[in-house]
Amino acid sequence: MMDLEDENALVDAVRRFIDKEIKPRVQALEAQESYPDDVIARMIELGLFSIMVPEEYGGLGLDVPAYARIMEELAAGWTSLPSFINSHCSVSSILAKYGTEAQRQRFLPRLARGEIRGAIALTEPNAGSDLQAIRTTATALPGGEVLLQGGKIFITNGARASLYVVLVKTDPAAVPAKNGMSLCILERGVTGFSVGTIYDKMAYKHVDTAELVFDGVRLPPGSIVGDAPGQGMSQLLDVIETGRIAIAASAVGLGRSALSIALDYARQREAFGQPIANHQAVQGLLADMAAKVMAARALTMEAARTKHKGLRCDMIAGMAKMVASEMSAEVTLAAVRVHGGYGYVSGFSAERLYREAPMYIVTEGTNEIQKMVIAKRLLAGDGAALGIL
Repeated sequence: MMDLEDENALVDAVRRFIDKEIKPRVQALEAQESYPDDVIARMIELGLFSIMVPEEYGGLGLDVPAYARIMEELAAGWTSLPSFINSHCSVSSILAKYGTEAQRQRFLPRLARGEIRGAIALTEPNAGSDLQAIRTTATALPGGEVLLQGGKIFITNGARASLYVVLVKTDPAAVPAKNGMSLCILERGVTGFSVGTIYDKMAYKHVDTAELVFDGVRLPPGSIVGDAPGQGMSQLLDVIETGRIAIAASAVGLGRSALSIALDYARQREAFGQPIANHQAVQGLLADMAAKVMAARALTMEAARTKHKGLRCDMIAGMAKMVASEMSAEVTLAAVRVHGGYGYVSGFSAERLYREAPMYIVTEGTNEIQKMVIAKRLLAGDGAALGIL
């Protein structure tokens, strides 16, 4: 485990990378049609694809608070950056925590080196927030093979990943359904697997979001995570908490970026003979933005520390994801307002950031689902553990 001094050095290195190589060209990166292979190569060189791989398998082995700090810094530079690695880190975490030793040895070193990229495949047309309603099945065959049948939609990095962790039903008759769900490991190139639709989105155009099709895919023996059928939902929910904290941290980074461009513009733009930063109405917007960013960051880091301690984290992770994502929507709109008409013009960062913010509200479990989780835990008496009751 990395100590605080080394962690701070890594965060500083990421910040320098962002300041030197990303911020000066972020609008050009966003405008280009080609995939940013050079950026991905630099992220691999910096070790960012290894951050959730344990050291014994060639990774950096960061804890959750350090992971959150990295995701915030990346998003503050270009919001697409954390999206390139979040699902990869989820796959790494699942295999590190729940995989068999053979699975760890086979995949984790390559994930750490960026030789293979991971994606996590959950959502289906009839099963978004309600994952127990999935229909993709994995049937055991003689000799230990597994027959995979079904499909997934809205899979982040789905078209470019080479290793997938897929949520399936190994026992469709199980009651409750979660007791018959498992996580399967699928490597790109197996017969019957294909990438279908690549979705065109309002933002994050460089982060592919894809449909995956499993048409009679035969997976080799040892393809169930941990060789433990029926444990998929519990394995997944554990890692999803970290994923929600990462989304919250990314939203904080987006909020920081919106605040920064609003401050710069307010200092430079003049109206009525003086910079608009001197006008009370604009000062009010800036003050609200800064306070909301700081509040969201504090909650996000508290959730990260709670997860790191091994304490129950579903409620506070949901709070962090909900508060930070709603903050990013509010703060980016405020940045547009500071910019006035220019904030609505393509080519200005304010317009881009405003389009990017809604993704955090609907991904990793919509905020409406987070509210249900939070309320359920409050009614069960868990608020006392957070000191809010």
